[in-house]
Amino acid sequence: MPFSPALLQKLNHALIDRNVQQGFELLARSSKELAGLSPAEPRAAEYLLCIAQWVDLGYGSIEYLTELTARFAGVSRGGMILSEYLCLRMVEAHLAFVSEEAANAAAIFGVVLQSEPGVIEPHVVVLAHFWKCRAHRRQGEYEPALHHIQEAKRAAQRMNALKLVAVINIHESWLLFQRGQRHEAFRLLDEAEAELKSTGHALSLGNIESARGRFVRRSGEYTKALMHFERAIEIFSASIPDHPNHARALVNAAYVKRLIALDLRHRSTSGRARGADHTKYLEICRDALRLLSHAAKIYSRHHHQAGTGSVLVNAGHLHLDSGDIDRAESEARKAYELGEEKQDHILMARARLLQAAIQNERAEEQVGDSSDVAIHAHQARTYAEAAVALAKLTQNSRLLAGAYVMRSSVAANDYFQDWETAKHYASLAGEMLGKDDLDHISKQLSLLKARIMRATGVDEMLRAWSEGNLGEKTFQQVSEEFAELVIPKVWMREGRKITRVAEQLSISPKKVRRILTNVNLLKQG
Repeated sequence: MPFSPALLQKLNHALIDRNVQQGFELLARSSKELAGLSPAEPRAAEYLLCIAQWVDLGYGSIEYLTELTARFAGVSRGGMILSEYLCLRMVEAHLAFVSEEAANAAAIFGVVLQSEPGVIEPHVVVLAHFWKCRAHRRQGEYEPALHHIQEAKRAAQRMNALKLVAVINIHESWLLFQRGQRHEAFRLLDEAEAELKSTGHALSLGNIESARGRFVRRSGEYTKALMHFERAIEIFSASIPDHPNHARALVNAAYVKRLIALDLRHRSTSGRARGADHTKYLEICRDALRLLSHAAKIYSRHHHQAGTGSVLVNAGHLHLDSGDIDRAESEARKAYELGEEKQDHILMARARLLQAAIQNERAEEQVGDSSDVAIHAHQARTYAEAAVALAKLTQNSRLLAGAYVMRSSVAANDYFQDWETAKHYASLAGEMLGKDDLDHISKQLSLLKARIMRATGVDEMLRAWSEGNLGEKTFQQVSEEFAELVIPKVWMREGRKITRVAEQLSISPKKVRRILTNVNLLKQG
């Protein structure tokens, strides 16, 4: 019997054990019968939820799941067994999530989790918390996401489902990393990989490499980060080439390539490199655009607007870097429209940041008459302020830090030269970044602070401090700014010797290195 409890039990056990190959084989052998699933079958909604999980892991397509679910549209919900009704709602919530209606999905999962203990199977409880975590994370709601992933973990541990715990660790790791718990995040990834490596579970193993890439990227180790993303792409390509997570890895790899290219261009324009670096820069940018094109095709097949928007934003930055401002503007506009349609605040903020950068570039170029420059400068400010407001609707501290840096940059441009506003937002950006944040945002902030310092003068700051006028800064912030003034000077005087600076000022060499990195005098990472 194709719809026997035995088949459902085998498929569920394969999910819990993450025995993906066995599950795919079972599904393939029963594909003809499962295609005939109807609400009249015993435990039909449980079968549907089971199939939804397999589709999520890369089996079949979302259209296949949508078609099966549509057969339940005419079923009277009042006549359903409660456990069956909740399983059906789980599938509907998952489809809402896939359709990028994350808030609706989170609400439905919440209803399922309010059911009495014992109404749904323990593995469904795990799944409800797990999927609810993903829905919150999609909206940038990281604290509720962390709560639900940890609830999912506790429920899986009660089941003694070690493979399921390992999968959950991957998601918990990312959320802990956002909190600054870097060591714990890496530890969870290592534990997950050790547990899942024998399963050959491509989706999780690829996700582990992608997560490592994002963690390492934050410390400014771009080449190492790229290696992790390329490994993730290799894993996804071999087993689930059409999965959206493959596209996400491609976008992340393209993003890192852009950062590597920008470092090369900086060396070239600063006179520390020759024409070969410029040629390499152009080659890396072409590679990045090729990766984005591949990602766009995958996202298009899944009608994944957030992913498509991410492709557009990253491509827009590449076009802006290369001077093709009109094309960058077009990509930014399309990305914002996609985000607005789904009220995706993260995508909308990223698109506004790109638009602010574009208008700020136009203002800084001072092309056209003075009225044109004024228009571009004011548009840049409007977009930057919108990005700050949108970022505040999420718990994405990195996004907000980037928005503060952009708002400060606009205030510091040649048109406004509003140094007090520039200082204010640069200070806010610094508060959002941790000591391990050493990537491009940190670098941009360091350069921005240096520009502000040159414009306002050290004497003014020291005079204000001596009079006890610290503004809204904490003593720690003032100490940090003072260190950024003094340590580089002593370092230059002591022949660029970190140990001699540490001895002279009676501080640790580690702090000397950190301060020199902050002010862009040492290579980051």
